[in-house]
Amino acid sequence: MITLTELKCLADAQLSYHILKPWWDVFWYYITLIMLLVAVLAGALQLTQSRVLCCLPCKVEFDNHCAVPWDILKASMNASAEPETPLPLPLRIQNDLHRQQYSYIDAVCYEKQLHWFAKFFPYLVLLHTLIFAACSNFWLHYPSTSSRLEHFVTILHKCFDSPWTTRALSETVAEQSVRCLTLSKSKVLLSASGCSAEVDSSKQSLPYPQAGLESGGIESSNSSVLDKKEGEQAKAIFEKVKRFRLHVEQKDIIYRVYLKQIIVKVILFVLIITYVPYFLTYITLEIDCSVDVQAFTGYKRYQCVYSLAEIFKVLASFYVILVILYGLTSSYSLWWMLRSSLKQYSFEALREKSNYSDIPDVKNDFAFILHLADQYDPLYSKRFSIFLSEVSENKLKQINLNNEWTVEKLKSKLVKNAQDKVELHLFMLNGLPDNIFELTEIEVLSLELIPEVKLPSSVSQLVNLKELHLSHSSLVIDHPALAFLEENLRILRLKFTEMGKIPRWVFHLRNLKELYLSGCVLPEQIGTMQLEGFQDLKNLRTLYLKSSLSRIPQVVTDLLPSLQKLSLDNEGSKLVVLNNLKKMVNLKSLELISCDLERIPHSIFSLNNLHELDLKENNLKTVEEIISFQHLQNLSCLKLWHNNIAYIPAQIGALANLEQLSLDHNNIENLPLQLFLCTKLHYLDLSYNHLTFIPEEIQYLSNLQYFAVTNNNIEMLPDGLFQCKKLQCLLLGKNSLMSLSPHVGELSNLTHLELIGNYLETLPPELEGCQSLKRNCLIVEESLLATLPLPVTERLQTCLDKC
Repeated sequence: MITLTELKCLADAQLSYHILKPWWDVFWYYITLIMLLVAVLAGALQLTQSRVLCCLPCKVEFDNHCAVPWDILKASMNASAEPETPLPLPLRIQNDLHRQQYSYIDAVCYEKQLHWFAKFFPYLVLLHTLIFAACSNFWLHYPSTSSRLEHFVTILHKCFDSPWTTRALSETVAEQSVRCLTLSKSKVLLSASGCSAEVDSSKQSLPYPQAGLESGGIESSNSSVLDKKEGEQAKAIFEKVKRFRLHVEQKDIIYRVYLKQIIVKVILFVLIITYVPYFLTYITLEIDCSVDVQAFTGYKRYQCVYSLAEIFKVLASFYVILVILYGLTSSYSLWWMLRSSLKQYSFEALREKSNYSDIPDVKNDFAFILHLADQYDPLYSKRFSIFLSEVSENKLKQINLNNEWTVEKLKSKLVKNAQDKVELHLFMLNGLPDNIFELTEIEVLSLELIPEVKLPSSVSQLVNLKELHLSHSSLVIDHPALAFLEENLRILRLKFTEMGKIPRWVFHLRNLKELYLSGCVLPEQIGTMQLEGFQDLKNLRTLYLKSSLSRIPQVVTDLLPSLQKLSLDNEGSKLVVLNNLKKMVNLKSLELISCDLERIPHSIFSLNNLHELDLKENNLKTVEEIISFQHLQNLSCLKLWHNNIAYIPAQIGALANLEQLSLDHNNIENLPLQLFLCTKLHYLDLSYNHLTFIPEEIQYLSNLQYFAVTNNNIEMLPDGLFQCKKLQCLLLGKNSLMSLSPHVGELSNLTHLELIGNYLETLPPELEGCQSLKRNCLIVEESLLATLPLPVTERLQTCLDKC
């Protein structure tokens, strides 16, 4: 049994589709109801009549018709041409049949002599009505269309009721008012006297008073924010609209089903209007019934009266009028579908009038549904279009983002980085929260995996911002914001997901000092415009490139001659051409990392101002060219780490000004004595090699502060090592040391000592002399600590400062 709740749900479901029914569909609905009433009325009349057909026997037949005697006499007298004389014939006909015989005759005449159209007229009307109703609702219940229509109606109702829709439309009206006001003011400025009347009229047409606009009346509508729940609901609608559009735009099933059902209606109309008026003439009041039942009644001809003939004629005529109206409406709807391009729907008019100029046109079933909705009310399409616009979606994302990232939450993300700068790092957001611009203490802004970042003019509030990091993020900068960055930004780091050109706004940062580019295509693919753009970066001092290049870009060597530091990470690709390095005479620091170099490039020896050279992660096996470094009088830092160098040439002793030398992660087995002629060395890293001993001559490195031989095969330390009184960091881990010399206590400046991974059995008590050594900076097995005297252990335990 169907409950009232189920009936209510069914009624609500039918009402929900009213927005997809144009005026002719509503007209069909009411005509169908009237047709149904005609069928019910005719059927009720037919069923409630006790005698639909009333028949009387014919006692006199004349000319194959039932006649009275007077008619016979009159006919005979006319035939003989004699004067008409009344005859005393009986004018009254006697009917002497039994009631049951009359009933029998009525039934036989009804079945055999009454025309089928007169008998089944109510049922034909009912059948036609049901077919029309089925055609009208077939597309709403067809499996391939019903789910899409139901989905569309659900989304459309949510779009219509969403607070975001109301806000977006109100902003559009407000912006139109601002444009009108701006136009009026410009007209006043251009012609104060000639156009005053026109300006006044335009002001009167504004939906808001001028005073209200100037005092922030429009801004009041923009200042209202959605709460978190409303914002999430609108966000969900955007996602549903995207999925619905992707699914519906691919096919035109709804269009074809709707067209077919209209064609069926037109065909049915033609059929009905063809045969119903014709058969309508067969509904007559008097019926001559000739049946062979003389054996039962004594008569074989009867005269019958069809009691419903007149009312059925009226109902049938009214029904024909309804069918004509229905058919004309169906023909109009068919003409509408065939003449219009219903598989395309354009929002061009809306784009011109609103600030959502990116609303896309739609096609196929999506377009057809919107055309139907326009026939009901164009406002539905306008409200729906708000959720097709990426601009609208971005505005909503910004509001939701601001609600989520409050000032307090952003402040909790502020940290001090390694350079002791206040940094804010944001990761995988939908945009940039506006509340960031209230944190004036930010010095470094780091944005990672944020697809769309827009810097508004309010970035000028970050007066301390000097450094910007963009990792896999695209940035759009307003003109006022770019002007601020031109003056204030000093360091820029860009990391791209895909290979691409450098953003044009980078070349406007005239005060930029350091530029880090990762993933950019620079040498061959870079355009002429960007070649000229680099020329504007006159204050650039440091350039870091991480890409796969075959040569150093010409734009770097030709347009940046004042560059002081160049770092190139070629990600393992071979760097072939290096001759143009000679042009960079002002270069002080050069890093050629992972460039697959097999020898030290000769062009480097022309860089007289070079202070630091880093050739990390190349394929250097020999460094015989090291003798040429003596011409670089300013070279103080040489990093040849992470290569395949087998030995150090004796000519290294010629590098008298060398202060830092990194030879770790190579294949070096012996140290030349000439190495210790570099008496200015304060940093020497020989870790991860194949050294077995350290020469006693290391004592000549009196300025040595950092010495690392981790992961070698050293069995004994020379006493000369402990003559390096300035040593602060001594890394001896993962070697083959059997003991540690008591002279270690003479290193009073030692702050970091690593001994883990050796074969030591005890630690010398002289470690007490290393007054600067802390427990956390003594890297050794816990078991060896027990071998130290208790006072030494207590002193180390009481000082737990970090290294």
